[in-house]
Amino acid sequence: MSELNMPASVVHAASARFEADKSALPLLRSERNWGSWKLFFSLATVAAATWCYIIGEYVGYYLDFKQSFTTLIGGSMVGILLVILALIPVCMRYGIDSIAASKPQFGTQGWIIPFTLQYLSIVGWNCLLLIFFGKSLINFLIAAGALPPGDHRWLMTCATLLACSISFAVLLKGARGVDRIAKILVVHVVVGLWMLWLIVDQRWNDLVNAAPQYAAKEPLWNYTTGIELAIAPALSWWPYFGAMVRMSPNGKTAVPPAMMGFGLVVGLLSMIGAAGILALQISDPAQWMRAVGGETYAVIALAFVTAANLGTAVAGIYASSIGLRHYKKLESAPWWLLLVISIGPVAAVGVLVPDLFFNNFGTFLALIAVTFAPLCGIQIADYFILRRGVVSIHAIYDRSPKNEYRYWNGFNPAAILAMIAGFVTYLSLLNPLTYTSSSLYQYTTASLPSALIAGLAFILFTTLIVKPARRGGY
Repeated sequence: MSELNMPASVVHAASARFEADKSALPLLRSERNWGSWKLFFSLATVAAATWCYIIGEYVGYYLDFKQSFTTLIGGSMVGILLVILALIPVCMRYGIDSIAASKPQFGTQGWIIPFTLQYLSIVGWNCLLLIFFGKSLINFLIAAGALPPGDHRWLMTCATLLACSISFAVLLKGARGVDRIAKILVVHVVVGLWMLWLIVDQRWNDLVNAAPQYAAKEPLWNYTTGIELAIAPALSWWPYFGAMVRMSPNGKTAVPPAMMGFGLVVGLLSMIGAAGILALQISDPAQWMRAVGGETYAVIALAFVTAANLGTAVAGIYASSIGLRHYKKLESAPWWLLLVISIGPVAAVGVLVPDLFFNNFGTFLALIAVTFAPLCGIQIADYFILRRGVVSIHAIYDRSPKNEYRYWNGFNPAAILAMIAGFVTYLSLLNPLTYTSSSLYQYTTASLPSALIAGLAFILFTTLIVKPARRGGY
């Protein structure tokens, strides 16, 4: 462990309690056994969930089919690039997760801010996925003749609990569980591309002639909004990213799978939702596959659509469970307990208020961008400009009062003020509740200026406040 400058006693005590991939401690090179293809399959499986159909649906409200294609691919690539720049240099160098990578900026106590964003984001996404899991399962059973048509709300509840139970069982094996389920569910990427080809082949005339339902009079505004709606989901990979890419030995192994597995796959599969809403006024292929491909195709597609959500749910629960390890009281807790803490809120929301996130998806996407865009901007500015690639891994895990990342009582005011600056920048350009915007928005998007201003503000506040006080290890 000398390469990480970690106390041997800490490493020995941790390894005696739980396996490395169930720990938030840095992974040794020998413990990072995910090559490029294994990482690609895992990331693509996480990406290939039915949230892609909702993303595509919202873009399809403003843009036609060809515009949606370029927007979804380009926006997804730009969004994931921000996440890669923010996390890969530190996560790959030291084998740490996203939360640990945020401590140099936010402090030994301030990391609770990124963790809260991570936890709420994953709960929100998983609630959406479980709704789609239940709906797809019901449609699959109806298509297969095992269930009569009708209202089966009770089955939605059962499906939610079933998905949570499967996720819990799979994740008892830690990262190995994520890897194993990815090897099975990655087939959904192929099935998704087949569904996209099917609707394009069968309904091409409808697609090219379809007019977006809510397109504004200004074409540039529509295009910018499509890009913004593609960037925001890509930024939401921040919570998942570190816990997964740290299993890979180096950046060269991780960057291409991340760009392709997250950026490209999400963009392509989101086109299913865009095509569905434009040609058939329905984004969910679980509802239109029978009309386009017939009964047999519908059953095949529904089976994969139903199962696909499990891969993403499993990865999210794994990432949030690793994040919980950073709490002192939970760093030696049983792994199963962390899984229960991560899964419990998802099960509760999915059973009691299942439509909470589903009915407010546009707002949920915007709130993700409002928070994760500034976070990425801060981390990029800190690592590349202020620290010039020098981070103390010892300080990330040291809880002593003299720790250089303790700042003021564990919180870095520069990071908090920069987050506020990025937040205000976003809101001044785009209202995430009403989607009303300023005149500047259509030329800039809201996420990119939010990340830029947050990064510049962090540099300014660090120079004026933190460095003169000789804190932060600069």
